[in-house]
Amino acid sequence: MRVIRAGLAILLWTMVAACLTITAVPHFLDRVYYRGPVTGHFDGARFFNPDGEEIRLPTGGPAGFIARQIFGDPDKPVWPDAVVVQRSRPPARVSDGRMLATWVGHATLLVQADGVNILTDPIWSERAGPLGMGPKRVAEPGVAFDDLPKIDLILVSHNHYDHMDLATLKRLWDRDRPQIVTSLGNDSVIAGAGIPSRALDWGQQSEIRPGVTVNVTRNHHWDSRWFADRNRALWSSFVVQMPGGNFFFAGDTGLGDGKWPAEAAALGPVRLAGIPIGAFRFEAGQMASGSHIGPRDAVKVWDGLGRPFAIPIHWGTFRLSREAYATPPAMLRAALDCARADAGRFAAARIGQSVEVPALAEPPPAPDLRAMAACEAAGRFAAFP
Repeated sequence: MRVIRAGLAILLWTMVAACLTITAVPHFLDRVYYRGPVTGHFDGARFFNPDGEEIRLPTGGPAGFIARQIFGDPDKPVWPDAVVVQRSRPPARVSDGRMLATWVGHATLLVQADGVNILTDPIWSERAGPLGMGPKRVAEPGVAFDDLPKIDLILVSHNHYDHMDLATLKRLWDRDRPQIVTSLGNDSVIAGAGIPSRALDWGQQSEIRPGVTVNVTRNHHWDSRWFADRNRALWSSFVVQMPGGNFFFAGDTGLGDGKWPAEAAALGPVRLAGIPIGAFRFEAGQMASGSHIGPRDAVKVWDGLGRPFAIPIHWGTFRLSREAYATPPAMLRAALDCARADAGRFAAARIGQSVEVPALAEPPPAPDLRAMAACEAAGRFAAFP
């Protein structure tokens, strides 16, 4: 029976591949999303990380990645098929100096402050991938779509399917007509769904309303909607400057040269940071990848930002890598403990939980990164699958 099932699966996916070749592949294959002058991170055709690190796909390349998504990986720790989510219903607006943050799941955060409602990398779809394929969510969105307040601003960090979900963006645009800010080239992809957006380069900004300005800032990643269109559009983080303190959204990122968090902090004190901690392990024992920081490097990013109040994101929704379901938050607690850091500055947020963000205050002492490295060398993190 196992042989029969394998044969049927191969036949099915061969037919799917044939259909893709005839219809979808030519549409996505090596499209040009942006044309512009050569810069320190654009060679006239493709974007690149200026720190010189070339991000490589996991072992086996695109074919190996697809095969593992279709047939599974028997060496990976088991994930739950579904997790219980207690949904919340955020208020229509937040003002009077308050800031409220609700983790919807994955990299989607709803941030409410100064009468502005901000949504990051929104995805309400069941799967993160093209044509209804790709990883399936194990946690439903922490806020039902119809319970979302009117959205004023959407930040789209890059064009990977788990961050740029065109179906969700279209629903939000049709309902609320929000301003959508992204980085260079991604506006071309979004426009294909009939949605206008503003694409900016690193270092550029857009005023949303008096006192609220979005800055597109550097991080360390790559871009592609299809394997051959790699790095035709830019990736980014964001700093939203607001009267009560800035909001930083890291997007999807590896550590790279590690200098970009301080560049973001130079735009003003950060009141809230959304920092990814998951999808970092593509090889056994890996602590980070070129494209995704893990908990260890999340502590370094937090330190570079000036140690603000932070919500760990990008874990527990879609399975994208090899680590166990609960490894990211458990390893983050261990890393903060090793670094003798103020763990209270990292909210232990649950999907669907609304968190009251404290006002700006004197930052806690810097973490002891040498002590954290010593913990790693001693195998402290090796126990986490």
